[in-house]
Amino acid sequence: MTDTFDADVAIVGLGPVGATAANLAGAHGLTAVAFDRATAVEPRPRAIGFDHEVMRTFGGLGLAEALAPHVMPYRPSEYRNRHGQVIKRIGTAPPPHPLGWAPNYVFLQPELEKALRHRLAGAAGVDVRLGTTVTDVRTDAGGATVETVDGAGRRRTVRTRYVLACDGGSSGIRARAGLPLRDLEFDEPWLVVDVLLHPGTGEDLPRTNVQYCEPARPSTFVVGPGRLRRWELMIDKDEDPREMTEPRVVRELLSRWLDPGDYDLWRASAYRFHALVLRQWRAGRLFFLGDAAHMTPPFLAQGMCQGIRDASNLLWKLAAHRHGGAGDGLLDTYQREREPHVLQVTATAKEFGRIICERDEAAAAARDATLLAELADRPRGTVRQSLIPGLHAGFLSPDGSPARGGILPQPRVIDSRGGSGLLDAFTGDTFRLVLDEDADVRAAESALRAHEAEGGFPVRLVPLRRSDGPAPAGTYREEVPVLAPWLRSHGCEAVLVRPDHYVFGGVRRAAEITDLLAAARRQWSSPPSAAGE
Repeated sequence: MTDTFDADVAIVGLGPVGATAANLAGAHGLTAVAFDRATAVEPRPRAIGFDHEVMRTFGGLGLAEALAPHVMPYRPSEYRNRHGQVIKRIGTAPPPHPLGWAPNYVFLQPELEKALRHRLAGAAGVDVRLGTTVTDVRTDAGGATVETVDGAGRRRTVRTRYVLACDGGSSGIRARAGLPLRDLEFDEPWLVVDVLLHPGTGEDLPRTNVQYCEPARPSTFVVGPGRLRRWELMIDKDEDPREMTEPRVVRELLSRWLDPGDYDLWRASAYRFHALVLRQWRAGRLFFLGDAAHMTPPFLAQGMCQGIRDASNLLWKLAAHRHGGAGDGLLDTYQREREPHVLQVTATAKEFGRIICERDEAAAAARDATLLAELADRPRGTVRQSLIPGLHAGFLSPDGSPARGGILPQPRVIDSRGGSGLLDAFTGDTFRLVLDEDADVRAAESALRAHEAEGGFPVRLVPLRRSDGPAPAGTYREEVPVLAPWLRSHGCEAVLVRPDHYVFGGVRRAAEITDLLAAARRQWSSPPSAAGE
């Protein structure tokens, strides 16, 4: 009997991660049905920062122009002790920016979600069902059955090949599946306050982001886009988190920085900043993304970024499994790639959190002495993006391959017809074989023909050309050299790049491309591991 499917993938939860996943599903040729209990976007902000990797994903979806009025480059962070001394700096990389976007941004989350949903409204093959609660998910060898109920009490059943649980930190799907979280031992109560400054006010506020590493009450100040300013303030053990959100208490806490008449209070919410990671991210045809799979303390502004990376990593693999003949083993690489990345980023966020959250006066004094000595050695501080790792396991070439697991830079380029733009706008989010300016194009073309003859997946050839040379068809010249120097730094003539812009692997000579593609084909058709069955 032939199974009948209503869609390729069901997506449960339409926050930023679920809405991005739904958009990527459509972009990769998957049909999707997306559910959310709410009928409208949450009007208050929650996340406030994302990085250039996430902006690259949004740019690839054609959302850069829609987001432009609602984002602003993230300002450097200063860590100040109780005496007001700067004890640590987290800066941003100078231009030219490696991924074509500013390294980090602050943003208005409601506007981001509106843009994502507006794009979904015009996406072919994506069915959005708001005001609908998913009551059960049952998986089997061939797919999944999703039970729902809408606001009118109508119950429906949807049959899909895959289910993505993007239903947040309190994931009902995760709870019903009985999947445990791994506690990474960070659990602190904080108050998050967002205000909108009145015109002409806030002149005495810091011009950059500040971590107030003060034992009396650790806190954070973030310069948001437009008139938005955010404070995050640690809640003492003897304080009631619910009372801390009362406007009277909030205004008293903010009186250190602002008079009550200087702003409108937009939001005050109490949270517990957790560090948790799901032990099993895949259960057959069911996958967990975002906060449903992991929760990261906010001290690197990487919480939402982690979930967007999940979606970017997984959706092309689902499309390859559904339409490209990829084996089930490719789906197993989702957790193998994402979990170590999440663990490393979370460990770094915890380390920064411990610096900020120190409540003992003597320990804080020792911390200050150590950090001041480090700052004297490196006055410019640490570049934020240097703290974000690449991939180390999964769908990658064998160990020792140059550039393996890194992210392909994205320069602004001029194509052979004279058109100008970011490289992704010309080459898309497919597999790409990127060649250095001096690489043997004919050898690459021959390797790709052999790859196709072996039944390999489609790969687009992307040769760079020199600024002072001819412009053969299909070649690209960098406006400011970014990609060619990166290739040379890795000793590469060519790299094979995945649809999520991570590098499968590189070769030092074009003659080695045939072996690189063969390694990719072997992994493409790999069988499932026991964990993924």
